[in-house]
Amino acid sequence: MNQRRPGFPARLDQAVAPPGSRSAASGPATATAQRPAPVKPQRPGAGDRPPGLAIPTGLGMDSAAVRQRMVQKLAAQGVQSAAVLTAMGTVERHRFVDSALVNQAYEDTSLPIGLGQTISKPNVVARMLELLTQAPGAQGGAGLGRVLEIGTGCGYQAAVLSHLAREVYSIERLRGLHEKARDNLRPMRLANVHLLLGDGMLGYDKGAPYAGIVAAAGGEAVPEAWCQQLAVGGRLVAPTVMAGGRQALVVIDKTHHGLQQTVLEAVHFVPLKSGIA
Repeated sequence: MNQRRPGFPARLDQAVAPPGSRSAASGPATATAQRPAPVKPQRPGAGDRPPGLAIPTGLGMDSAAVRQRMVQKLAAQGVQSAAVLTAMGTVERHRFVDSALVNQAYEDTSLPIGLGQTISKPNVVARMLELLTQAPGAQGGAGLGRVLEIGTGCGYQAAVLSHLAREVYSIERLRGLHEKARDNLRPMRLANVHLLLGDGMLGYDKGAPYAGIVAAAGGEAVPEAWCQQLAVGGRLVAPTVMAGGRQALVVIDKTHHGLQQTVLEAVHFVPLKSGIA
C-alpha cells in the first residue's frame, strides 16, 4: 500500500518509531517522533524573491561572486564533486545566519544559530555531502535518491541537499530550530524537502529505506535505527565519538553482506541527544 509522503514544511503530530529499534547511545528508545502533516507554503508577495534558488546578481552578500570565492576555496581544500560545488555555490548561506554574523557567512567557520547549536563550516558540509554522493548506490549516474538528515539546525544543509538528492527528509529535535529552519526555507519553496520535528536518534521509519543518511551531531555510537533504515547500496555519514572521547567522521556502507565502516578524519560536532525539546 502506498504511503503518503509529508508535504513541505512538515510537522510531526503522531508518535512513530521503528519496530524494535534501540538507540545505541541512549538505551531503550522512546517513541517521540510524530507523523508529519503537510503545511501549504505561503505564496511569495510581489516584493519577495521568486521561487527556486536562482543565483542573484546583486551586490554584497547577494553577489554570486561572493559564493564563487567560497567555492574556489572549497575546491582548493580538496572538494572535487562538481555537483556539490555547484550546490554550495547556489545556496545563499548568509540567509541562514543571524544578521549580526552575516559578514562571516562565507568564511570557513562554524557559527552559532541559537539554542547551543551551530551551522557547520562550509568545508565540513561540502566534505560530508561529497562522501554521501559517493555511495555505491549513487554511482553510474543514478545520483542520490531519498536522503535523511539528522539535525536540521537552521536548514542550510537541507537546502544544499535539495540540489543533490531526489527527496530530503530532515529531522530536528529542538522546536525552536525546527521553526527557524521552516522560516528560512519557506521562501525557497523546495518541493523535495520535508521538515520533521522529532527524535533524530530514532530516524524516520516512514520514509525508509534511505539512499543516504547524514548526521549533524555526534554520539557514542551510530544508532541502530539509522542502520536499519539505510537501503542496501546506501551510505551513512556521521560524526562518532571514538576511544579517548574525540569525534571522528565515520562512513558506513550497507551491502548485501552487511555493514562496512570506515573511520576518517577528526571532527567536532555538537553531541547527539534524544528526545524533543
